[in-house]
Amino acid sequence: MSKIKKQSLVDQLYSQLREEIITLRYPLGSRLNVNEIQDDYGVSSTPLREALNRLQQEGLVVAENNVGVSILSLDAHDVDEIEELALTLQGAAVKLSLQRGDRAQMQQHIDEQLARYTAARSPRERVRAVFELIGTFYRYCGNQRLDSSMVAVQGQVLLLRQIYMLCPGSDQDLDLLTRVSEGLRAGDEGAILSALTAYSERSRKAIKRWLDKQ
Repeated sequence: MSKIKKQSLVDQLYSQLREEIITLRYPLGSRLNVNEIQDDYGVSSTPLREALNRLQQEGLVVAENNVGVSILSLDAHDVDEIEELALTLQGAAVKLSLQRGDRAQMQQHIDEQLARYTAARSPRERVRAVFELIGTFYRYCGNQRLDSSMVAVQGQVLLLRQIYMLCPGSDQDLDLLTRVSEGLRAGDEGAILSALTAYSERSRKAIKRWLDKQ
């Protein structure tokens, strides 16, 4: 593993570890070997501690006294809680963005992500397309606190999306995502939320089946 640059060391280390957690290179519930990470990245304990603190605030790692740092573990209840919170925030973002946002720009961005999803060659590319598509509503909602609330849980949401993309049939959600675009074009808040809810329900069922097999 190549050593990272010294500039913005904590940010780089945080981003690297976050990506490895979200893409499941570290198994759920596994212990992190802090000394090994320091050796791999060529860093001291101080920036690593700061990066791990940021990951803990995002809910991606858990630190326990006399135990160390572990990747979060997930069960069916965790999946439901994360999805319910994400849907609640999405509902507020959709409502506010339809009231305040530039509808034409929102439509353009969502349609770009639909095309990106269709052309995706890997699960990770599909994850990013879906995440950016839904993120359009936060971008145009005109409420920074709402956007910040989503940022606080987006690591866990991305992790669920990554797991979902490993499940059979997860590449066949174009129908639901297209309904989001059509709802926006019609200015129909209910249609958008119905499509997002259906996507959440479909993904959480698949994720729970995946967890049961682990």
